[in-house]
Amino acid sequence: MQNQFLVPTREQVAPANQVIFDNLQKALGFVPNLYATIAYSDNGLARFLAYQNAKTSLSNKEKEAVNLIVSQVNGCVYCQSAHLVLGKMNGFSDEQLLDIRKGKSADAKLNSLVQLAADITQNRGNSNDALVTEFFAQGYTKENLIDLILQISDKTAMNYLHNLTKVPVDFPLAPAL
Repeated sequence: MQNQFLVPTREQVAPANQVIFDNLQKALGFVPNLYATIAYSDNGLARFLAYQNAKTSLSNKEKEAVNLIVSQVNGCVYCQSAHLVLGKMNGFSDEQLLDIRKGKSADAKLNSLVQLAADITQNRGNSNDALVTEFFAQGYTKENLIDLILQISDKTAMNYLHNLTKVPVDFPLAPAL
């Protein structure tokens, strides 16, 4: 069936992707199913990883907060599950992660980031002026805003990929809210 997506194995992908699979295996101990699925494209995985790993003005913790709220808004259970694990690795507690999934944070600066990311995602690139004003009032810059939009686009691509392919989730499953 043409529209059924099975996760490709190392042997089923282009040689350049096999090298990336080997590097992911070394770094993470496994090749996440969603990354493996990108390898259906001979160039897509390298291209996506270069984009995802590019330098940004956002901290790893801020990136994880954005990844989690965007995945929540876009209804992507794969990315919610992955970013709950990565959020814990970046210092968030279970309670903080739950708050982020609900679109808020007890930390005022992080709250402005999470709320703006959710609003931009929900409104397809548009946002409430008050949320943008609060984002800047919390000390974020125009550079941070650009990097936020790029982070949203990174995560939205992955959310859409999973929502369409529905490959198996290979992280502890995010509980429904």
